[in-house]
Order: sequence, then structure tokens, then C-alpha cells
Amino acid sequence: RHAAKHFIAASVVMFSGCKDCQTSADVCDVNSFGLPTHAGPGGGGGACTNSLMKAILECEVCTWIDLLSRMRQILVEGEYAQNPQLSSSRVMDLKTAFDIMHPKKSGRQKALLVGINYVGSDAALSGCHNDVETMRRYLCATGFADSDVKVLCDDGMSELPTKAGIEAGLSWLTEGAASGDTLFFHYSGHGVSVKDDNGDEEDGKDEALAPVDHDKAGIIRDDALFVRLVAPLPARAVLTCVIDCCHSG
Repeated sequence: RHAAKHFIAASVVMFSGCKDCQTSADVCDVNSFGLPTHAGPGGGGGACTNSLMKAILECEVCTWIDLLSRMRQILVEGEYAQNPQLSSSRVMDLKTAFDIMHPKKSGRQKALLVGINYVGSDAALSGCHNDVETMRRYLCATGFADSDVKVLCDDGMSELPTKAGIEAGLSWLTEGAASGDTLFFHYSGHGVSVKDDNGDEEDGKDEALAPVDHDKAGIIRDDALFVRLVAPLPARAVLTCVIDCCHSG
């Protein structure tokens, strides 16, 4: 706890789709979650993103622990093996009301949404673009303007989620961050577990995001994500992350 406060000035909370040792499901038809039609485009989607949205929309006010527990219940009822996780850079009261907005909002709000279907590859996914659209609709309903949200998708219309593109997006998200800011990062795509390359992991493994060009440009390890996304943030900024991929705990 004290080490986190020393290295992480901001308040950072992350929902992840599973434990580090687990995989996360790509669902063919998210209608099985029973979300209202206005919540998203339907079709395929990630089990983490859609269980989170279902849990949020089921109640007007819920606590952090209520939300996590309901996500897990939804996935168990759907016979998914993954176990969503909630982590924080600060000791937090899980019985306080869930809210992604800064409790003493005085600054701006920005969100980076990344969805990668790996179109045309041997490892194609079906629902990551839909996850991003679902999350975009939620953020806009919560108070984000369209101009507050940057989308990276391999859908032929958005900026591409290449390694360089994601890194640039992270820089956009954190650039000029100040006390009172509300920041949000959502990733839906492949996640991988690889051998730790600097000896800082107890289990000997790094977790990483897989950009659309990962076969040529490489992955984005958790250490690099920390440096680009978390370390630059100042005290009293708030960052919420939703990581919908395998090995994301």
C-alpha cells in the first residue's frame, strides 16, 4: 500500500476481466446478457465489458463491491470460468457508491477506448469493436462529450490500434493531466502472459496487451503501460481502467 502511494500519485482503479492466470471470453452474441438495446450495438462482445455494463445498468446506485460481485454472479450464471478482479492504487472503501467521475470534479475528462478484432488474422475476435461502442455510449450518458473520447479500432473507420497508435493514445490521455481530472481507459482485445524481462514479477511473468501489429511491432507489457498511463498522472487525478482481455488480473 505504502509503495503504491509512493510510486502512484493519482487514484487509479482497474476492473479486469479475469485473473492473471485465466483467459477471458469473447462472446458471440451479447444478447445473452440481457442488456437493453440502447446500451450497445449487440452482436459479439467481451464477457467482462458486458457483465460490467449489465451490472451497472441494473441499479441506479451500487457500491464498488456490489458491482464486482454482480459481475462475477452474471458470469457464473452464464457458465463462464473467468473471475473478474478489482484493484486500486489506494485503500478504498468498497461499500462507497461506484462512480467513475472525480468525487470533487474540477478539471476535464478524457477517455481512450481501444478495440481490436485482428481482422483477417488467424486470431480474429468478434466483439471488441462492439465493446468500444458500448463503452462510448455509457461514457456519453455519464457526462463525457464526444470530443472527450478517442477511439482506436481496426474497423476501417477509426485510428488504427497499432503499438505506436496505442502509445500515442495513452500520451494523449495523460498529456496535461491535472488535479481534479477524470480519466478513463478501456481495452478490449487479446492479452498475453510472457516471461518477465526485468525481474520485478513474483510469478516470473509479465502481462501484456497485443496491438493489431504485435507480430511486427511487439506487445505492450504491463511495465510499459504503467510508465505511459499511470506514472505521469498527478495527485488528485482519477483514472478508471477496464481491461477486457486474457491474463488481465
